[in-house]
Amino acid sequence: MAPLIALIVGTAVARLTGLAGISALDGWHPALRVGLAAMFTLTAVAHFVGERRADLIAMVPPRLPRPELLVTLTGVLELIGVIGLLVPATARVAAAGLALLMVGMFPANVSAARRRLSLAGRPVTPLGQRTVLQLAFVATAAAISFGP
Repeated sequence: MAPLIALIVGTAVARLTGLAGISALDGWHPALRVGLAAMFTLTAVAHFVGERRADLIAMVPPRLPRPELLVTLTGVLELIGVIGLLVPATARVAAAGLALLMVGMFPANVSAARRRLSLAGRPVTPLGQRTVLQLAFVATAAAISFGP
């Protein structure tokens, strides 16, 4: 739920900032870029620190090799995507890359739900709910990729 909150709050704050006169954020498209960047900053940090990192490593489907490396790599890709979202010239490509990354990482969410794992001491989001969230996140990235 925290990523969804980061997306919504980040987008709202950026949009209000645009309405207050910051021309670079004047419009929904730039606001969505900031919101998605906020969301991915939050999720990327989890790939590198504390208990969440261990939980993310456990989420990697058992048949995949080197789960620690995969979690580190996806975290780095998320951070590269964040930077790309914040640079108008690269935002569309970055959003498309992040959408593909989310699709590629979704099997880990399916595996975690099926294995009834926990994240930060709480059960992972149920698969139906997680699917809806994932679709919303991918749709946001697609709106940035194909928007104005």
